[in-house]
Amino acid sequence: MSVSAVVSPAKTLTAAASARSVSGQRAMSVAIYMHDLAGGGVERQSLIIAEEFRRCGIDVTLVLHRLRGQLMHEMPSGLRVVDLNSTRTLGDVSRLVQFLRAEQPDILLANLDLNNVAALIAKGLSFSRTRVVICQHNPISPSFVNCENWMYRRVPQTYRALRPLISRAVAVSAGVAEELCDLAGLPRDRVVTINNPVIGPEFHARSQEAADHPWFRPSSRPVFVTAGRLVLQKDHDTMLRAFALHRQRSDSHLIILGTGPLEAELRALTAELGLSQVVDFAGFRPNALPYFRQADAFLLSSRCEGFGNVIVEALGCGTPVISTRCEHGPAEILGDGRYGVLARPRDPEALAQAMDEVGSLRERFPAEVLRHRAADFSYAACASRYMAMFKALAPTPARVA
Repeated sequence: MSVSAVVSPAKTLTAAASARSVSGQRAMSVAIYMHDLAGGGVERQSLIIAEEFRRCGIDVTLVLHRLRGQLMHEMPSGLRVVDLNSTRTLGDVSRLVQFLRAEQPDILLANLDLNNVAALIAKGLSFSRTRVVICQHNPISPSFVNCENWMYRRVPQTYRALRPLISRAVAVSAGVAEELCDLAGLPRDRVVTINNPVIGPEFHARSQEAADHPWFRPSSRPVFVTAGRLVLQKDHDTMLRAFALHRQRSDSHLIILGTGPLEAELRALTAELGLSQVVDFAGFRPNALPYFRQADAFLLSSRCEGFGNVIVEALGCGTPVISTRCEHGPAEILGDGRYGVLARPRDPEALAQAMDEVGSLRERFPAEVLRHRAADFSYAACASRYMAMFKALAPTPARVA
């Protein structure tokens, strides 16, 4: 890992603004604030977009609740990082206030519900000229927040109360954008839909790396792959029950990539269903693309999704996708069934029936068609939309390359 500076809030500060000025003209400054560098889709896409912003001439600082996580080794070289080192997310507020007063970035781009709230409160207390853009990656409807703790259930009401401080709200799918307007009461002219950046220049090379798993050796047995945290939202329970039904008709195997708090419970269910020899809990993989590429189909059984990066990654590998038609991202990405199979959420029989089609999926969904669809979610397309928004919001003239 190579980082130009990792500093505590108390040390951020003295000559930050003047260091960025060159002959009276300065680069636009954007601080990206998030929880940490855990191995999830939000964290990965934040690192991606940070690098894209820097390529566009933006001065980027990554502000973290805590500097930790599986993606630390993927941090872009030379990226400046501020480690707030708080014990709780709302404990970030006072440190963010200090950061905003000292550095006055043009934009504070916050990610994830509680971090969004902390950023907005800090904006109000700091009296900073910084414009706050919140990015909503998950639904805020009851179907999602009921899976979370009580704080998440208060997010829509909190956004409503803090909406004067929200310069823009980025939604990662059209469905999430609708929820921000309808449930949080945000004005439609302040809500922007920007899909996640998934396909970059290195995508093909990463997908061609080896996935050393015995089930990928030449065989007539179909292999399904799924990837995601082992949490209630992803509903691996339904997936395993559907796989057990499918196994009554096909000698398939299933590889589950990811870790999470429900792993022991899901392993127990796997044993109870008699699937221990044909389901592999393979853990977290920094590069899951080779697994997606070699699978006969990618599975997603979520109860809800803000977007669904892994679906785009599977399409980019040319691999057919079977997903639940959950709110909101999967159906949008899959073109309402044009680019993949959609099944009812929380319905093992419906998902099993979709899995039964695995033998015909590559004919129905040619690899080149899937890759072409994935290209709609490129790094460049995402960065371009953010740049247009930032230029409209920047409170003072700034140079953007």
